[in-house]
Amino acid sequence: MSKTCASIFLFFSLVALSFSQKDSISFLALGDSYTVGTSESKMNSWPLQFVHQSRKKKINIKTPTIIAKAGWTTTDLLKAIHTEKPKPNYDLVSLMVGVNNQYKRNDIGIFKKEFPLLLDQSIYLANGNPQNVIVLSIPDWSVTPFARFKDKKKIVQELDIYNSIIEQEAQKKGALFIEITKMSKNALVNPSLIASDSLHPSRKMYRMWVKKIVKKTYN
Repeated sequence: MSKTCASIFLFFSLVALSFSQKDSISFLALGDSYTVGTSESKMNSWPLQFVHQSRKKKINIKTPTIIAKAGWTTTDLLKAIHTEKPKPNYDLVSLMVGVNNQYKRNDIGIFKKEFPLLLDQSIYLANGNPQNVIVLSIPDWSVTPFARFKDKKKIVQELDIYNSIIEQEAQKKGALFIEITKMSKNALVNPSLIASDSLHPSRKMYRMWVKKIVKKTYN
């Protein structure tokens, strides 16, 4: 177990022990279509499934505040945070963004500049504690039917670059990085992991992510 994972585990262990029945953990989820669960019901999105699974473990976590929208790039998410001005007192903050920067062929330099800013914002909103921040990698959408006429090799290469930046920044700042990209590739042989729009994850795929997130967070 890495030092960062150990710290996260300790934090949530203390949370589980110290929070009474009347208290609860506040959760802010930041991102794009993968966070809102595009083409699935809100209850099937990964943040809501995470809350459900946490409660099954007797962790009293609130329904999350979600600042995310389909199509958002890092620029859009930064603007939304500035507009909505969430209070910096969340017990847990998640960050998952970047796929639209890649899809829209934005200059990678924009992402290199803005992702660290978003991570800094996430830490600030998590009571200033990087150990209360979960950062997720970008899934591989090249395996979806939506990408059948696109340059899949290039998509994978570009996503590798984006995810490398995400992982390095998370580790540098002490946040918990959770890699779900390899898992997303299972959609290539399992169509049930893709939603009806032929692009986004299905509730079954989100459930797989949540299983790993819960394991990394609480175990």
